Parts: sequence; C-alpha cells; structure tokens
Amino acid sequence: MSSVIVASANPAKISAVADAFATAFPNQTFSFEGISVASEVRDQPMCADETLDGARNRIANARKKVPGADYYVSIEAGIDGEFTFAWMVIENHNQRGEARSASLPLPPKALEKVHQGIELGDVMDEMFNQNNIKQKGGAIAMLTNHKLSRSTVYQQALILALIPFMNQELFPA
Repeated sequence: MSSVIVASANPAKISAVADAFATAFPNQTFSFEGISVASEVRDQPMCADETLDGARNRIANARKKVPGADYYVSIEAGIDGEFTFAWMVIENHNQRGEARSASLPLPPKALEKVHQGIELGDVMDEMFNQNNIKQKGGAIAMLTNHKLSRSTVYQQALILALIPFMNQELFPA
C-alpha cells in the first residue's frame, strides 16, 4: 500500500485526492493522511504565481513534517484577476506533477471583499448564509447551485497533475 500525505486537513481536499488516485490508479491501494502545514503565502493568495508558490511550499513543509511518504499532494486555492482557481502539486521521491484547476468567476461583491483582505471562504459563508463552506462544497458549489463542488473540480485537476506518474516513460525523472 502506498502512502499519500495531503498537505491539508480540509476534508474536501482529502476526498478529492483520494478520488483522483483511485481513478488514476484503479489497481493500486493507497492510504491517505491529511496534515496541516504552512503555505508561507497569504491566507488568500492573490495571483497565480503566489498560489503556485503556496502549493509548492506546502509540499516542502509536508515532507519535513512526515518524511518517507510515497506521495505528497498539495492543493492551494487562490485568486487570479476576477477568478478563483487552485494549483495542484504532487510529488514522490523523484517526480513532480502540477496542474491548475478550472477558473471560477467571482461576483463583483465577493471580489471587493476579497480585495479588502477577507478570505474567499469567509466571503462565501456570509453571502450564502453558510458556515465553513470551504471545507464543504466551496464557492464552486454555491455559485453552480451544487452542480459542481470543490472536490469534483479539484479531482479533475489532480488527475491532470498525476499525468507524469501515469506515463513515467514520457516524463523521465
């Protein structure tokens, strides 16, 4: 059984990682552990580069906290212009895969509050009268009337980040 450390304690992220690995590697078994580690960027990253830095930093910090895992996975959500999205970073002992999720347009009132320094999850909680939406369906669920969720959108991007691991002969380490 291969061990996967998810650099987050967020159940929506851990679920997306487990689903992506099961889809990408249906004949393998994995154990998943979510851990809290620092991103070393703002709580609400405000550009694509800062978001990617946060995801990469979480991987490095997860490796320090739990050395020796088979895989490390990080999902860092951020803002890019008028959109929210997330970077996925997956590493093992010699390989890295990265992919960006779909971008979700944010309502102008939400963007205004985010630019005032309020984290998107808190803005969505207030806009939709929810509690801790970021650990459930996220802004994605609220804005798509639950047609999509944070986990489903992240799962797709995670599978894309797994491409180098699924096709190792095409992505030499």
